[in-house]
Formats: sequence, structure tokens, C-alpha cells
Amino acid sequence: MNLPISGQQIKTEKSNRTAMMEFVLLGFSDTPQLQWTLFGIFSSIYLIILMCNSIIILITNIDPALQTPMYFFVGNFSFLEICYETITISRMLVDLCTQKGNISFFACAAQMYFVLMLGGMECLLLTLMAYDRYVAICNPLHYALVTNHKVCTQLVAACWISVIPIVIGQTYQIFSLPFCGSNRINHFFCDICPVLMLVCGDTFANKIGVYVAVVVFLMIPFLLITVSYGKLISNILKLTSAIGRANGFSTCSSHLIVVVLFYGSASITYLQPKTNQSEGIGKLLSLFCTVLTPTLNPITYTLRNKDITVSLRKLQTKLVA
Repeated sequence: MNLPISGQQIKTEKSNRTAMMEFVLLGFSDTPQLQWTLFGIFSSIYLIILMCNSIIILITNIDPALQTPMYFFVGNFSFLEICYETITISRMLVDLCTQKGNISFFACAAQMYFVLMLGGMECLLLTLMAYDRYVAICNPLHYALVTNHKVCTQLVAACWISVIPIVIGQTYQIFSLPFCGSNRINHFFCDICPVLMLVCGDTFANKIGVYVAVVVFLMIPFLLITVSYGKLISNILKLTSAIGRANGFSTCSSHLIVVVLFYGSASITYLQPKTNQSEGIGKLLSLFCTVLTPTLNPITYTLRNKDITVSLRKLQTKLVA
């Protein structure tokens, strides 16, 4: 027997459907008096990230001295950093400028997809960079053969091929869930955990899927990097020459600092139990992972890397001449 549908039921269904078609990113709306100050700060940070990473990409492509596997990976990593920050910070700047956080359902899904894809790629690329340093120091006679340009290109392509379908499946699974009630995301971009908090019903299976993805793209690469650097450091310490040991540590120190910053911030953000932190703390940690770490990465590579420093001086000389 079909029961008559009341006007209130129809209105409720329309309201729920509307909430599903649009989200509101709260961002920093709780501090309206700081909106323009934050806009200025994050605009400056975004420009620094764009400028530094663009310079790294430029010099690794035009300087013959930097046409090596190591700097091929560094250039790719800088490209990923630019894309990641464009997806996250540029959206945050628009919301700070307009003081509106409205984002459509599909735009939110697209943003989450690109954030997960680029984050996963950075994890895998850091692993490739650790492997490159391991071969260069522990197996130098075969370095040119094992890490030639063709092999490096194939490795990067394999990373893309492995990340894209998994991220598509993860994003589709989350945004296929029913959303109801509040459509306000207490975050400055569409991240997994804040979005899942708006889902109706049981999200246990989805959270397990998220943790599995984190283990695959965060913990396993980190373990591989740890093993690589364990063997690498062991080989460096066996060198009898103090100069040789210094050169060995200098070669891998920049990458090691970037790894510690990246994995440290990402682990705290995504692996810490959410019951142990407030939404504000989670947003602050995510801000550190999204803004501060990418700002430090190119600075680390330029200040602690002699090859890039020399290349920058040569570029500066050409521009001034």
C-alpha cells in the first residue's frame, strides 16, 4: 500500500539533495578579523613555493651538470609540489578573499582526488629518490646502467599508473556514500576525514580502506626508505676517508631532511587516532603538512645542495650579464 507523501517530507528530501550538491569549507571563518592578514601570509607563502620550485625545475632542465637521475627526480618532485599547492592553497586564498567557502559536490570530489593522487605520488617519488641515492653510494659501478634516463622515466610512469586507479576508486567510494544533515566541512580543503564526518550511516569500511591506502602509500614507502638509508649510512661509515664520509652524507642529507619533514607531518596528520585530537588541532596539523613543509623543501634543496647552489650562481651570472 502506497502511503501519501507529505509536503514536509518532500521539502526534507529536497533539502538533503541540496546539501549533497554543495559543501561549505569553513576554513578560517571562526577568525573573521584575521581573514586579510591570513590572505597576505598564505599568498606570500604560495608565491615563494611557486618561485622556488619553478627555479629548481628550470635549472635541472637547462644545466648539463644537473642532467642526472637524482635531479630528474628532484625536478619531478618540485612539479608535484607546485600542483599540490595549487590545488590546496589557491582554493584557500579564494575563500579568504571572498569570505565564502561554497564548493560544489563534484569540485570537492575533484579536489580530494588530486590531493590524494599528488600526495601518493610524492611518497613514491621520495622512495625512488632514496633508491637512487642507495645505488649511487652502495653500487656506484652499476649506477649509470641501473638508473639511466629511460629507467627513471619508466619508474616515474609506473608510480603514476599505480596511484591513479587506486585514488579514483577511493574517491568514488567516499563520494558514493549518502550525505545528509550538515554540509559544512570544518577544514580548508576537501580532505578525507572531514568529509567522512558528514556521511550518514556506518563508515567503518571506508575508514579501514583509508588506513589501508595510508599503509600502502605512506608506511611501506617509508620502510623502504628506512632500509635504503640504513644500508647507505652503513656503507658511508665504512669509508676510511673523512672527506669521503663527508661527501657521502652531504649527497643524501637534503633528501633525508625532506623525507623526515614530509613523512613526519603526514604521519601525525593521517595516522593519529582522531579521537585523540580536536577538529582544530587536526586542521592545524594539516596546515603544517600542506603549507609549511612544502615551503621548507625547496629551501632545503637550494641551501644544502652544492650542485644547485652553483647552478643558481651560474644562472644569476647569465641573467645579470
